[in-house]
Amino acid sequence: MVDYITENEYLILAGGVGAAKFIDGLSRITNPEQLKIIVNTGDDITLFGLLICPDLDIITYTLANIVDREKGWGIAEETFSCLSYLKKFYQFDWFNAGDKDLATHIYRTDLYNKGFSKKEITKKICKKLGVHSEIIPMCNETVETYIHTPERMMHFEEFYIKYQSKPDILNVDLRGIEQSKLIQPIKKYMKTAERIIICPSNPIVSINTILSVENMKDLLQKEKQKIIAISPIIEGKTVKGPADKLLRSVNLEASSYGVAKFYKNIAGHIIIDERDCYLKEKIESLGIKVYCFDTLMKNIEKKKKLAQFTLEIKI
Repeated sequence: MVDYITENEYLILAGGVGAAKFIDGLSRITNPEQLKIIVNTGDDITLFGLLICPDLDIITYTLANIVDREKGWGIAEETFSCLSYLKKFYQFDWFNAGDKDLATHIYRTDLYNKGFSKKEITKKICKKLGVHSEIIPMCNETVETYIHTPERMMHFEEFYIKYQSKPDILNVDLRGIEQSKLIQPIKKYMKTAERIIICPSNPIVSINTILSVENMKDLLQKEKQKIIAISPIIEGKTVKGPADKLLRSVNLEASSYGVAKFYKNIAGHIIIDERDCYLKEKIESLGIKVYCFDTLMKNIEKKKKLAQFTLEIKI
C-alpha cells in the first residue's frame, strides 16, 4: 500500500469527469496537501453574466466531497429554482446550473470583477469548501475552446451539452491561448513533484489546452521520464465525452495507441486498460513504457486501485 504520510508531491494535469474520478481515488490514498492539480480552463464560459469554470468546479466539488456522484458533476442534492426562473428572462435551456452551483459562480464572478485572478479566486473557493489540495487553473488569462463544425463555430460547452457532441468536427480553436502565461508555482512543482500524472481526460480539449499554455509543453518534455499518462479510451471508445471523436478529428486513431501517439513527446509512461493490452507492443514502439490495468473506475475501490497502481510504477 502507498503510505500517504510520505512527503512526495504529485503534479496532476486534469480536466473533466475522468480526471475527477481518478483524483477522487488518489485523494483517498494520499495526504491532500501532496496533490498539486493543474486544471483545464478552456471550457470556461460566461452565461447570465456569470463566469463559469466547469472543470475547476468538478475537481473542487469532488475534493470537497460534495459532488453529485450519480451525474459525475455538479453538487449533490441540488435544486434548480433559480435556473427555472431565469428561463423567464433568457431563451436558454441547455446549461443546467443548480442553485448551489450558481452560488459558486456568483462568488467567483464577484471576485473576478473586483480584480482577483483565477488562481486567487480558486484558492479562496477551495478554502471556503474545505479543499486542502492545491488546485491551480492552467492560466489566469481567458482561454475558450471553440469547435469548428460544418454549420458554425460553437463553444465547446455548447457542442458538448446542447448538441451532445454530434456535429462533425472540422477544427478546434483555443481562443486567447496566445496570451496565456504560465502560473507560478507550476514550474517549481514540475521539478519538485515525485511524478507527474496526466489524468484519463480528453487529450484534445482538456490536456492539449493545458499543454498549449506558454512554455508548458517545453517544461514538461524535460520531465518526460517521470510523466505517467492514463488513457481515457477503452476498446476504441471513451467512457464519457467525445474524446474518441476528437482524436479522429486530428487524424489519430480512437484507441490507446492514438492517445499514446499524442503524448509520445511528453510522457515516458502510459497506463492503458487491460482490455487493450494487445496494443502494448505497438505502443512501446513509440518509445513509451506501457502498463495494463483496469482503468474503468466504476466505484470508489476501483478508483483507489488505479490511483495506487499509478503511484507504484517505478520511474
